[in-house]
Amino acid sequence: MKAFEVNFDGLVGPTHNYGGLSYGNVASQGNSQLASNPREAARQGLAKMKALMELGFVQGVLAPQERPDVAGLRALGFTGSDSQVIERAARDAMPLLIASASASSMWVANAATVSPSADTSDGRVHFTAANLNCKYHRSIEHPTTSRVLASMFNDPAHFVHHAALPAVAQFGDEGAANHTRFCRHYGEPGVEFFVYGRSAFDTRYAAPQKYPARQTLEASQAVARLHGLSDDGVVFAQQNPAVIDQGVFHNDVIAVGNGELLFHHQDAFLDTPAVIAELHAKLARRGGEFQAISVPRADVSVEDAVRSYLFNSQLLSRADGSMLLIVPQECNNNPRVWAYLQQLTQSGGPIGEVKVFDLKQSMQNGGGPACLRLRVALNEQELAAVNPGVIMTAQLYDTLTQWVDRHYRDRLGESDMADPQLLNECRTALDELTGILNLGAVYPFQLN
Repeated sequence: MKAFEVNFDGLVGPTHNYGGLSYGNVASQGNSQLASNPREAARQGLAKMKALMELGFVQGVLAPQERPDVAGLRALGFTGSDSQVIERAARDAMPLLIASASASSMWVANAATVSPSADTSDGRVHFTAANLNCKYHRSIEHPTTSRVLASMFNDPAHFVHHAALPAVAQFGDEGAANHTRFCRHYGEPGVEFFVYGRSAFDTRYAAPQKYPARQTLEASQAVARLHGLSDDGVVFAQQNPAVIDQGVFHNDVIAVGNGELLFHHQDAFLDTPAVIAELHAKLARRGGEFQAISVPRADVSVEDAVRSYLFNSQLLSRADGSMLLIVPQECNNNPRVWAYLQQLTQSGGPIGEVKVFDLKQSMQNGGGPACLRLRVALNEQELAAVNPGVIMTAQLYDTLTQWVDRHYRDRLGESDMADPQLLNECRTALDELTGILNLGAVYPFQLN
């Protein structure tokens, strides 16, 4: 049976802003308080979805969240009408209001970890929503994320949805940003690669000194158990603490994998030779031939990788067996990174072409092409069971573009977060969006 890797891209929400909320994310902190353009951000994301669809890839869309999160503000003691809650939060706790208005759910690589049916013990696709408990503005996402995913993948014969792990530091889970799957073919059993920053319970493990390690080994192990993965089909690897302290807050900022290939920086992992050897051995037992492209620090420094988001790219398999690398414009703007990419594509290796996309609005907030997509491997029957309303078509692209133009502002600054009308605009837009994508009632304001 034919199988596909479907990219479900996050649709940028109406409150896209630069709050500087993500400590450890260089771009997020560096562009804090700049004015954003939500309309342009959403259009840039949609343009990438459309381009990949036109290249022949199956492309989906994942809806944004209701923001500001008034229910969360109420839980923290703000009272009155929705407008009064926002006004009081703006007066007494503006940083909290900004966090409650974050559009960070656009980076759906953090939405969940997904294991395809070929890997799981019950032969179904498993989803575990990420708790994202390292940052308040992201920790509030998983209830709505779970409802949206359940509406998209709503056939229990094919799909299983797990609740987020306990929201405590020991089980910090950042989703697919720290998870990659290697396989010979998408429909065949593969090896799932979990990368963690620290161990919660074993102090012998090294840990970063400056920035937090958001993913724990214990969280990764728990997800593997929930998904019914076999020991022979899993590799756990520790991220290099030194690169976390240089702004590599997720593994997808320093490595990307697809098929039988891992494209990574020389300094990505704590013990790279052991990691590569285990991946090679386990994939070989599944009939695959693991390959690794290690980018030398002499060619591309960690700083260059972080600033250009070279590895926060999409690595896609084409029908002819070659691979396409989707990178942000910032890679083209960095002379050292661009020179390396030219050399890479001319080397006769598996990556045959690089395509550049303008994602400046997302990049300024610390998210590149890989952050914007959640990968889901599906066979033909499973793809047929997905809610068809979320699969990108030319008509859906036009509809969503028109929807963005009707509902999104073209400028958003810190003072705009205090405008109660922004919440009304967001709810009106999302209420219409659930009809466009055939999601049903998934937002708190629709459930009350």
